[in-house]
Amino acid sequence: MAEQHPPNNLRHTSRFITDHTTTGLAIFHKNISETVPAQAIPTGDTLYLGYATNQFPTDLNNDLATYQHVLTSPPAFTIPGGTVLCLIDLAPASTSPLHRTLSLDYAVVIEGTVELKLDSNEVRTLQRGDIAIQRGTKHLWRNTSTTEWARVLFMLQESKPVEIAGRTLKEDLGV
Repeated sequence: MAEQHPPNNLRHTSRFITDHTTTGLAIFHKNISETVPAQAIPTGDTLYLGYATNQFPTDLNNDLATYQHVLTSPPAFTIPGGTVLCLIDLAPASTSPLHRTLSLDYAVVIEGTVELKLDSNEVRTLQRGDIAIQRGTKHLWRNTSTTEWARVLFMLQESKPVEIAGRTLKEDLGV
């Protein structure tokens, strides 16, 4: 039976995507909802896919179509050659699986306090506004509160696999 958590009382995030008129004036894009869709994940947490691209540097002439496609078929974590912007709301006392993605991740705590634990058992506690740069290491995230939700913003970019002493570290999603 799934663990019961208090309702997520964090403010729902809106996203505002800019675009251009046919004459080059900046406008807000009107065909993608400003409401970021929520996706439940197995840990009881919630993921919001804010934006995604499939190449770097990004081609701003067709990135909107890419994102609309990705919304119908979300990636596990990264997109080969692209970027992913997402928010994850961590339920009280929630702990992610120990995992490694082949990506460079920028993580910014937006609400709450979370722990970043590495497979070496080193731990850092991050509070609102703190940033972690996750460089292909095996890690987990834990919401330290037993009563309040936490929110972390992630920006992920695919990376080459890390090589240590001639050994290539592989992706491990911890499932």
